Amino acid sequence: MKISIYSLTSLYLPLFVISSRLIPETPDPQCKSPDPTTIRPDQLTVIISGYSEHRIPLLHPIAAAYSASPSVAVVVLLWCNPSTSTRTLSHLTQNLSAAVLRAPSASLNHRFYPLGIIKTRAVLICDDDIEPDPRSVSAAFTMWKSDPDRVVGFFARSHAYNIASKTWIYTMEKEKFSIILTKFMIINLKYLERYSCDEQYAEARRIVDDMNNCEDILMNFVVAEENQKGPVMVGAKGGGVRDYGDARNDGVSERVREVGLSSRKEDHRKRRGDCIKQFHRVLGRMPLKYSYGKMVDGVGEQGLCEKGGKLVLCDQQ
Repeated sequence: MKISIYSLTSLYLPLFVISSRLIPETPDPQCKSPDPTTIRPDQLTVIISGYSEHRIPLLHPIAAAYSASPSVAVVVLLWCNPSTSTRTLSHLTQNLSAAVLRAPSASLNHRFYPLGIIKTRAVLICDDDIEPDPRSVSAAFTMWKSDPDRVVGFFARSHAYNIASKTWIYTMEKEKFSIILTKFMIINLKYLERYSCDEQYAEARRIVDDMNNCEDILMNFVVAEENQKGPVMVGAKGGGVRDYGDARNDGVSERVREVGLSSRKEDHRKRRGDCIKQFHRVLGRMPLKYSYGKMVDGVGEQGLCEKGGKLVLCDQQ
């Protein structure tokens, strides 16, 4: 099979398409809004962010799971590790149910670049260690279509103000939430342009690069700033959502689990709180809004982990 490489234009540096399944890419150097007549409202584009070569074996079943959903128009693997060889990526494309785009750097901001390959109004941003049941994807998309200006996902967190320390913190509460994680996040295409192209977020994007973290928090800022609403957390359907990156898995190798930002940073919550504080400082306001009404029984983790040879909720003792 011949592997073709196509040059793309990004905001900063060239991207490259490496794919055994050719999907034409339109250069988009000026962050122009797409022609609305070319954007499909009935399906979504999946953007999987990949970095660790240890997780490559997971990518085939994960891409296949997304491709199996009738709600999905195309699956794109955005590879963000600049040190990975072209040979490795070319091997990865074999029988992969996705196009592969190579990002010019490891910047987390590239996850939200408005790529020309996106021809749907809904965009699903997700991690390379989350494998959802196709029915869960369709259910989340149906919920998103009912209010397409909001963020929809399975994994939620919250911001809060600590009166004692007089600072913003990152937390998880039982009854409310204000942040949807990029483990699985459905957003409107217009927010990719807003995040990547709006100069008011330029300094916040630099904070993401400096911290190598918090791009998902910033996107929640961007969305809440425009719609003045909190996000929507939905319940997983069918076989649920397999979370290979959760540290509580005992059936997944440490090399696979311990490559995420959450896994390798003992001070993860503090760093995320620092991001919230910095975003608030540079923007001069706190746009995040709480959501209380949930489409699930609680705000606990919905990911499935392997424990004792069985798949159970990661929170289950």
